[in-house]
Amino acid sequence: MKRYWFIISFLFIFIHLGAQENDSTINPRYLEDQIYLSLTYNILLQKPVTIVQNGFSGGVSIGFIKDIPFNSQRNFGIGIGIGYAYNVFIQNLKITEVNSVTFFEIAQDYNTNRFGISTVELPFEIRWRNSTLNRYKFWRIYGGFKVSYVLMAKSTFKDSLETFIIRNSSKFNKFQYGLTLATGFGTWNLYVYYGLNPIFKNGDLNGTNLNLKDFNVGVKFYIM
Repeated sequence: MKRYWFIISFLFIFIHLGAQENDSTINPRYLEDQIYLSLTYNILLQKPVTIVQNGFSGGVSIGFIKDIPFNSQRNFGIGIGIGYAYNVFIQNLKITEVNSVTFFEIAQDYNTNRFGISTVELPFEIRWRNSTLNRYKFWRIYGGFKVSYVLMAKSTFKDSLETFIIRNSSKFNKFQYGLTLATGFGTWNLYVYYGLNPIFKNGDLNGTNLNLKDFNVGVKFYIM
């Protein structure tokens, strides 16, 4: 756990330094370097009919994006960043492990069943906005791509008879990636992430390939 606090602390320092650089008087070479914070509801896609989400599955991410404008108006360009994210999924897919072999089955009559994923994320955005040198509240459309590396994956199952807690099962894909879109006005933005590769690799549920993908929808805040 200590190493994750170290990563978060490093990100806050990196964010603080980036924000200081941007906290200057307006000049013709201004940048939209920004801290970002997203809060999402997480949905599992391509799941078998037997898998049901039965609780609020939420996610949070925080990081910093470096702005690289391409034109003289500085309203079109790209953004490259780094951040930390945690996503949890509450559902009825029971994950167990025997002799380092992972098994998937549908859970029945349980108290707790969830898995959570902590990642370092590298967002890349193609950015359009109608900002000017003197207007910092503006419309934006930032579409892009995000690659995430899993630091920790933890599944928890509890019922009246047993408890299974599994950390870093080899069935979780270490690298996860997908498309992103953030659009809105000012600080508040609608945010969507669509995962392109499965959460699990070579997952099998009753002889069927487990091809679960991640879809997040929520709000994203960009803070100067």
